[in-house]
Amino acid sequence: MCIKKIAGVLRAVSGSPHPKNYTSAIIAAAGMSTRFGGDTTKQMTELCGKPLLLHTIMAYQNAECIHEIILVAKKEEIPEWERLCKALCVPKLSKIIEGGSTRQLSVMNGIDAVSKKSRYVAIADGARCLTTPEQIEAVCKEAYKYKAATAAHRSTDTVKIADRRGFTESSPDRDTVWLAQTPQVFKTNLYRAAAYTAFKEGFEATDDNSLAEHLNVPVKLVECGANNIKITTKDDLLVAEAILNERQKGGNIVI
Repeated sequence: MCIKKIAGVLRAVSGSPHPKNYTSAIIAAAGMSTRFGGDTTKQMTELCGKPLLLHTIMAYQNAECIHEIILVAKKEEIPEWERLCKALCVPKLSKIIEGGSTRQLSVMNGIDAVSKKSRYVAIADGARCLTTPEQIEAVCKEAYKYKAATAAHRSTDTVKIADRRGFTESSPDRDTVWLAQTPQVFKTNLYRAAAYTAFKEGFEATDDNSLAEHLNVPVKLVECGANNIKITTKDDLLVAEAILNERQKGGNIVI
């Protein structure tokens, strides 16, 4: 076996990024921000001096394993994102496209827009603005090995399963309970098949992992810590600001 082939085998075994693992990031940011409230969508809300969504975009820009970024946005916000990304110079941003009526449809719009070279797709919530390039690379590395991987965090709380009346039915083993985050990374063809199967069958998923699970594809969980939070309410902004300020100081705050 030649040296080049041996190197390729070693990369595959280790899960290391490979030039052939062309990875597209789809950042979903077309939501209505209903729970966030106010006149400004959360993706446009300022966080530490710039719109919240730009923190997310720059994390994927700075992740070595990401080759292109597809931003899925609200139609009326697209011109502003084009202006901001041009001003900041985001060379990996290849397209900004309009979202659908649901997050699931928005991501489908994104998958239709990825490069023909795409072999893996990393799907991100635009409001998960504390994700780091290192976390993105760690999840991609596992997806290169297992075809599907997701950022997640082990639950530190005891979880209760309730009936429809709000009474407890069971308590699952805490060691088996994880909280899903993003990025959620899949082989592109696998995700495309899962997304269109769900669409055809009318299956509505709470996250992209559920689409893969619907095809009986296991997803590798990658511990990304408690700080990889999603901004849902204005209170979350206070937490995010504290984390970002601590990072700037070189600290390692745990919320």
